Amino acid sequence: MKKVVLAYSGGLDTSVIIPWLKENYGCEVIAMAADLGQGEELAPLKEKAIKTGASKIYIENLQEEFVTDFIYPTLKAGAVYEGKYLLGTSFARPLIARRLVEIAEKEGAVAIAHGATGKGNDQVRFELSVKALNPDLEIIAPWRLWDIKSREDAIDYAAARGIPIPVNKERPYSMDRNLWHLSHEGGDLEDPWNEPKRDLYLLGVAPEDAPDEPTYLELGFEQGIPQTLNGEEIAPVALLAALNEVGGKNGVGIVDMVENRLVGMKSRGVYETPGGTILYQAHQALEQLTLDRVTYHYKEQIALRYAELVYDGLWYSPLREALAAFVDATQKNVTGTVRLKLYKGSCTVTGVKSPYSLYSEEFATFGRDGVYNQKDAEGFINLFGLPLKVKALMEKKAGLR
Repeated sequence: MKKVVLAYSGGLDTSVIIPWLKENYGCEVIAMAADLGQGEELAPLKEKAIKTGASKIYIENLQEEFVTDFIYPTLKAGAVYEGKYLLGTSFARPLIARRLVEIAEKEGAVAIAHGATGKGNDQVRFELSVKALNPDLEIIAPWRLWDIKSREDAIDYAAARGIPIPVNKERPYSMDRNLWHLSHEGGDLEDPWNEPKRDLYLLGVAPEDAPDEPTYLELGFEQGIPQTLNGEEIAPVALLAALNEVGGKNGVGIVDMVENRLVGMKSRGVYETPGGTILYQAHQALEQLTLDRVTYHYKEQIALRYAELVYDGLWYSPLREALAAFVDATQKNVTGTVRLKLYKGSCTVTGVKSPYSLYSEEFATFGRDGVYNQKDAEGFINLFGLPLKVKALMEKKAGLR
């Protein structure tokens, strides 16, 4: 019997895929659940996967490499998709795919299966990663093959086979949770006019329900990587957990957006990324202090392309890897401490310092100084504005003005 390794979450889609694969392919199904920090969701998976027909299940703790190998490179790049989305699902998929390939090779499997729909981005992210890592593996995408046409159909399919599922027709949201974020899609959110319900949020509270007093914290970075929280060294996973907790309590990191999917349609999602939002704000503030103008502005352009590559599933592409090398070169002096204030959904930088600061109070002061000759600005402006002056003279001579 051929073996298929399934990316398994225990959610609605992958719960029904195990029996569907066995019924339609006559194969042995090996489930793999990646522990990326989704917490209590993992507890019942082993028993559930076996009961629904899997021959075995791997539950892989990938939290550390998720943070160090995927989150931190994206954070250092400053990559944000369409100005809002911090890519929490996007960079989780190539990590999951990498482990799926490793298990498939270990087990002698011929194919990898996933529960991503034919309308979404995740199918691309999974499959491009598999192709990059092991092009000999087949890929089975049930949502592109079966007769199930909706989440309601999938719920009925599961009920007919006695498969317990974590959703119902009254709360039919599609959610993806990991250490970085929690996403919500579907249900009443499919209408962009509908405000998210107050009970939607699971990582924190709505901003209006946050405390009336602000919370202050300090983050220390070394070469673009966060190392300390409030002066104490802290491990990467523990740091994100702590920032998620304090950020969530203050309603930080909630994003409601209509985004452009890679497959051509727009979709509406609500994202909770409390710890990630804090890190992005702090990292940007430190870069503004330590990077020169030309490098900072060029890096802003790189960030847009980097975000698109990650969003589009091209983590293992040569361009993403090359851009990551450029980003690393920019981070050698991004070291220092950032103080932030969290208050009712906002995350504000209130102080920043670095031994490599390019800010000079002596040059920038509005008071008396002995280092800057203001008369020098005249010659600079004359040269900088020379093209404009020549154009204006030409237009005057030609009677165009």
